[in-house]
Amino acid sequence: MAFRGRGVARVWLWRWRRGPLRRRVDTVECWVLLGAWLLTVLVGVCAGLTAAHSVAERLARERAEWRPTTARLAGRAPGEAGAGTVAGERVWSKARWTGPDGSAHSGQLRVRPGSPAGTPVTVWTDRRGRLVAEPATASEARLNASVVGGLAGLSAAAVPLLAGRAARCRLEQRRLDQWDVDWARFDALRGWRTG
Repeated sequence: MAFRGRGVARVWLWRWRRGPLRRRVDTVECWVLLGAWLLTVLVGVCAGLTAAHSVAERLARERAEWRPTTARLAGRAPGEAGAGTVAGERVWSKARWTGPDGSAHSGQLRVRPGSPAGTPVTVWTDRRGRLVAEPATASEARLNASVVGGLAGLSAAAVPLLAGRAARCRLEQRRLDQWDVDWARFDALRGWRTG
């Protein structure tokens, strides 16, 4: 082995090489590591793609089913309209609208302070006429699906990664225990005492 700087040069794939010091636990460890890495990638990718597809599908369904409709204020909105109000300030006021099936609905909406009765307000409703938030645009849906898919993939990939790490720590402890037994046997053969 060549020396580099302060340390020893790294030997790639050393666990796979044959040698007099290689033990069965070394071979098991290399297979455990390989399996853990493959499972980490596979589980992460599958979970991420599944979550992203599910979110994208749900948001596409919302865009297809939710429709804008016009609601009318049932009474004058509380507050005073004018110079004293903050730009973008909204207050709750009762409004009425007709659902896609023709049924009448009413509920509370956020409107500008002091809006008169009968003021039209655009709201989004589902198929039953219930109020819903404005659906995400196609680009917002892609971003949302990507973020959720990425987080789900990373979370799912952590499980086999941590399990592989735990198995590797256990194998490392077993290897050190075997070295202790072998050193004790060597000491007994030579009449030395190393520990």
